[in-house]
Amino acid sequence: MSKLALVTGATSGIGKAFAERLAADGHDLIIVGRNRERLEEFAADHTGTKVRTVVADLSTDDGVDTVAEICADEPLTMLVNNAGVAHYMPLAELPAHRARELVHVKVVAPTMLTRAAVAGMQERGEGAIVNVAGMIAFSGPADKSVMPRRAVYAGSLAHLVAMSQTLSAELEDTGVQVQVLCPGVVATEFHTRQGLDMSVVPRMSAEDVVTAGLRGLELGEVVCAPGVEDTALLDAVFKADLDAFGGQSPELASRYRSN
Repeated sequence: MSKLALVTGATSGIGKAFAERLAADGHDLIIVGRNRERLEEFAADHTGTKVRTVVADLSTDDGVDTVAEICADEPLTMLVNNAGVAHYMPLAELPAHRARELVHVKVVAPTMLTRAAVAGMQERGEGAIVNVAGMIAFSGPADKSVMPRRAVYAGSLAHLVAMSQTLSAELEDTGVQVQVLCPGVVATEFHTRQGLDMSVVPRMSAEDVVTAGLRGLELGEVVCAPGVEDTALLDAVFKADLDAFGGQSPELASRYRSN
């Protein structure tokens, strides 16, 4: 059986790097993006690979439904939910249509595409789902000095972390892997589209992010953090999460009781 991967946001950055690597590894591809010209250019440059291009805007219900139908109908061996937008700004200043776009692309789309793909993967007993998030997912406790302002963006990435971890547990022993890929700052068009000059900031290459993600699948990592050398730091975060979860009680905590 041939390997078939669907990659969203495949026209640049991490998504394109995933498509390039998966094509080189012998996957047939379904590449999704908003820019028809870039999708067709990728296909023309990879004539040795079976490439299907899908023009879809994942900030819309129609776009999500179109791609979800493909995820349900095609025998995918890998789904890479990579499409993204940033819209960094304080919540009160974030235009409603931008907030809606961000949540649709980074929460609704990966949730619905994963939902559509996972049943078939379970039936076939194999598959991998990679949700591209970022280390900003772990930045919630940071104080107001941390820039840029990004409440909705950080929240959307945190959703991907929690969903991926929980889904991985749901799919244990099914042959289907789930990974949330959490790079730091990456050298792509992502920040320049937001008007941010990151030229002086050390950045990882998109190719290295993909290398980490694919190796992380081999290692069985659910949370893959390409730039974190000491994995004990991640283990401590997850242990603290579970300790807090397990430390709850039906009794009101003493600090909330009247003296």
